[in-house]
Amino acid sequence: MPVLPTGGVPFDGALLTRRGFMAASVAGGLALAGCGQSNSQVSGATAQMAAAIAAAEKARPHSGRTVTASLSPQQAQVDLGGPVARTLAYGNNIPGPLIRAKVGDELVVTVSNRLDHPTSVHWHGIALRNDMDGAAPATPNIAAGQDFTYRFSVPNPGTYWGHPHTGLDADMGLYLPVIVDDPSEGDYDAEWIVVLDDWTDGVGKSPQQLYNELTGPDKPSRSAMPTTSTTSTTPANATTSPTPTSGMPEMPGMSDNGGTKSDLLGGDAGDIDYPYYLINGRIPAAPTTFKAKPGQRIRIRFINTGSDTAFRVALAGHSMTVTHTDGFPVVPTQVDALLIGMAERYDVIVTAADGVFPLVALAEGKNDLARALLSTGTGSAPDPGFQPGELGQRVGTIEMFTATTPVNLGRPQPDLNLPVVLGGNMVQYNWMINGRPYSDTDPLHVREGERPTITFDNPTMMYHPIHLHGHTFQLINADGSPGARKDTVIVLPKQKILAVLVADNPGLWQLHCHNTYHQDAGMQTRLDYTF
Repeated sequence: MPVLPTGGVPFDGALLTRRGFMAASVAGGLALAGCGQSNSQVSGATAQMAAAIAAAEKARPHSGRTVTASLSPQQAQVDLGGPVARTLAYGNNIPGPLIRAKVGDELVVTVSNRLDHPTSVHWHGIALRNDMDGAAPATPNIAAGQDFTYRFSVPNPGTYWGHPHTGLDADMGLYLPVIVDDPSEGDYDAEWIVVLDDWTDGVGKSPQQLYNELTGPDKPSRSAMPTTSTTSTTPANATTSPTPTSGMPEMPGMSDNGGTKSDLLGGDAGDIDYPYYLINGRIPAAPTTFKAKPGQRIRIRFINTGSDTAFRVALAGHSMTVTHTDGFPVVPTQVDALLIGMAERYDVIVTAADGVFPLVALAEGKNDLARALLSTGTGSAPDPGFQPGELGQRVGTIEMFTATTPVNLGRPQPDLNLPVVLGGNMVQYNWMINGRPYSDTDPLHVREGERPTITFDNPTMMYHPIHLHGHTFQLINADGSPGARKDTVIVLPKQKILAVLVADNPGLWQLHCHNTYHQDAGMQTRLDYTF
């Protein structure tokens, strides 16, 4: 059984029931958040929080069905299609095993930690109960050698995934797809789950070595790295942020030093040039093959599990109709390629042509790629480095998509704003939110039922994919019209993005950059419910 983080409420190692675990988790978090308050105040807040979480869980749909699964994070030898990596994985394959459920089902997932350090599983994008989120302090980490069972209902259909929320473990092999089905979304003949990743562990420098280089005094110059450029685009719901508002002096970013660049990402494309880029755990020279029949409608579910890489994906010889962003439906929109930031998910529909076609995921701005194959007939695949022309045609970016009317979140409350100012620089590598690293964070606060506007403000030199746990938000276009529903959004350099949030899931929730290295360096805060 996991123990509470330092500063939480001690339980002397006693075993906890599920209800007790919930109370312990929330109590620990509130004790951290309520330093300086009396014990009676903390106790009262704990009881209110526990009651609110229980009420929110009761209000979710419940089918009466249970889906069980077991995960064993452990050291593993993983075959990437030739290169063999010693890494951390759920078993001996990456991605980990698919978990699939229907709306209202209860997931019961037992995690047996076979690592030498604590771990967790964060259920990315699922609006689940706070004490099962898999991120401290709401959910204590699972100690080495210990087991824990996550139990929660899944309220919304969509494409989700699981990964640890512990240090740099997210840049290893600990990830798996999670699909929640909606029986009404069956207008397709086949489904292809495509998991994108950037890979270094066990075949190049370890994530810890890379982090030490990024943060150490002898960080290498990035001026010799390859540079590419793409068609420029500016989100329709973004506004320019002309001056830094983080309270820090503006520092030169990697792009000033000639690093990897992408106009689609506003300049800097990332911190790390990875040895390999993968689709479903395979290098381009040894791709997985998805078989279908000509004329079939294929639903492709894209999941970007990468730590430092946005991908531009295209299927040679095909256009794609985007149908969902981060699990929620959008007005169907046809594109030739699609930009997918770290932790984002997109669902598309393609109508399969006759032949063999590479699905190419260009590591945006990094001059390398991942690929898989669609096979519907005879033919041979092109060279592993082949880049289809679709990559340079209509590239789908988030401002092009609008949530369908049934999933609109409505308008925010006037004069109720949550500022999320992204700060930091490559020189010192001291990333932060609202002028503070996570070790010194001043959490955002919200009350249940409120509808604030989130203002994502990025005065830095790099793009940041920002993720909010336990919720989705709906982007607000520059003209005030509604955009897509998301839990993770790319915020480009020198721009602001507005979104409406409905505060309907009480707890202590993480809000952070989904670049693993930025997050570990401090670009993280919390959204805390108050009573």
